[in-house]
Amino acid sequence: MQLLLIWLLNAVALLATAYLLPGIHVAGFTAALVASLVIGLVNMLIRPVLVLLTLPITILTLGLFILVINGVLFYAVGHWLEGFEVQTLTAGVIGALGYSLLSWLLAALLLDK
Repeated sequence: MQLLLIWLLNAVALLATAYLLPGIHVAGFTAALVASLVIGLVNMLIRPVLVLLTLPITILTLGLFILVINGVLFYAVGHWLEGFEVQTLTAGVIGALGYSLLSWLLAALLLDK
């Protein structure tokens, strides 16, 4: 039950991110649900491999390259799905940061510990 609630909160966070940031567009709540599911799967399956492959650059930049990895994955999901669009890589980096902050804030406020 809690996993379903987290998924809904992530979809709401994605809608809020699209509303607040230019360059990110979501067609509706259904598109936000699908996009948040795909973003979660990409972060679970592809992101660890990319972090491992780019470990030297990540160490050199003191971990800031992980923001670029998150942005690239956010941008890629925006190009894979219809109804969810990320126009530029910069919008992807800023959108990924905003999306993670909003989903964390919603989860912290609404979920019991």
